Amino acid sequence: MLAVIGGAYAIWHARAPAPGTAPPGAGRRFDPNVKPAPVAVAKVKSQDFNVYLNALGTVTPRASVAVRSRVDGQLAKVLFKEGETVKAGQVLAEIDPRTFEVQVSQAQGQLAKDRALLANAKVDLDRYKTLLAQDSIASQQVDTQASLVRQYEASIASDQAAVDSAKLQLSFTRITAPISGRLGLRQVDVGNMIHTSDANGLVLLTQVQPIDVVFALPETNLPAIERRRKAGDTAMPVDALSRDQTRKLATGTLLTIDNTIDTTTGTVKLKAAFDNADGALFPNQFVNVRMLVDTLQDVTVVPSSAIQRGTQGNFVYVVGAENVVKLAVVRLGPTDGETTVIDKGVSPGDVVVVDGVDRLREGQAVETVTRDTTVTQTGAPRAGKGGEGRGKGGGNGRDGAGKAAGAGGSASAPSTPPGISPTAASPQGVGAAADAQGRPHTPADAAAASKGNAPANAPPPVR
Repeated sequence: MLAVIGGAYAIWHARAPAPGTAPPGAGRRFDPNVKPAPVAVAKVKSQDFNVYLNALGTVTPRASVAVRSRVDGQLAKVLFKEGETVKAGQVLAEIDPRTFEVQVSQAQGQLAKDRALLANAKVDLDRYKTLLAQDSIASQQVDTQASLVRQYEASIASDQAAVDSAKLQLSFTRITAPISGRLGLRQVDVGNMIHTSDANGLVLLTQVQPIDVVFALPETNLPAIERRRKAGDTAMPVDALSRDQTRKLATGTLLTIDNTIDTTTGTVKLKAAFDNADGALFPNQFVNVRMLVDTLQDVTVVPSSAIQRGTQGNFVYVVGAENVVKLAVVRLGPTDGETTVIDKGVSPGDVVVVDGVDRLREGQAVETVTRDTTVTQTGAPRAGKGGEGRGKGGGNGRDGAGKAAGAGGSASAPSTPPGISPTAASPQGVGAAADAQGRPHTPADAAAASKGNAPANAPPPVR
């Protein structure tokens, strides 16, 4: 037993690296120029480019009205539903009208009384005029009667105004929508007394079709906006985007520009109008605003991911002849999302690197792949070379399988007797398995293997 243990330990000690020495190949560093680096590329294009100004905006209703009662009284009926869209003049609620109907009757009674007095005064005036013609009475009496007739006429006019006022107050018992729009939540329930001085009113009504968006832009953008407006394009298109800028909510036009610049922020406010036919915009909603101010014709554009920044400024990696990259300093123009205009530095048709630039340097060879293509790992078989990799560095730790792959797949792994693993059949099976798993075997593992109780992380013993 001791002889078996001692022999196993001697084998392990002979194959273990000496103290202070590194495993073979540990001191070598990967040189990116040895093999082409896989990168994703895109072609430089020439196309029309829309220049947009982006801002943060708030949706504001065209009009907002707190519907209030114009007379005091008890709320008798509510004729609307919360959140309903109503038209101007539509009846929303009714106040108990009986008090105001009585006032109308009183005013009409006073009017009838004064009309009767006026009719009698006119008859007396005609009589006095007849008597004056017969020289039976003094002219002063006729003048007094004529003045009384005019007094009654004035009283009738006043009474008529009182009747009209009473009828107007009666009409105020029917609360109507002053504008077309969308109703909010009801503030008063049926049966409560409402007053003209109530702070909240009955309900809030907002006009949402059309609707406006107010946003601010830096004052440096004003010349471009004014230049286009003076050119006759007063209806500049404006897009309202969602908070995460993934959806276009609505498209409208620029309505107006504020007449002053905010000196605190250096911005100027603008207002855009939207039809909002589908109700996508909601009052006080936060939106991202994008306004088209110019269209550049036939400009050079590249993906924004190709732009790199360094001590030399902005640059891109251009893939040249024989798939060798060179650094090209560029001058940037406007940017819109994933596309950037290049004023100088590259030409249409050039191929630039858009992914994998962190592994590149001037003059390095690359292997171009698309974004959706699986990148070939370094050392893996390449087309036309039969695959020199897996036999020399496949990482599976089995020499037989590695040599078969290195021969281009035409050879197969050596056959082994039934019941014996490939590593056991190889004279170097123990060492190869240990190196592949990165763990050297201890004497205790060797002793356990000699008894047939090999640990889970140890290969089969040498036979």
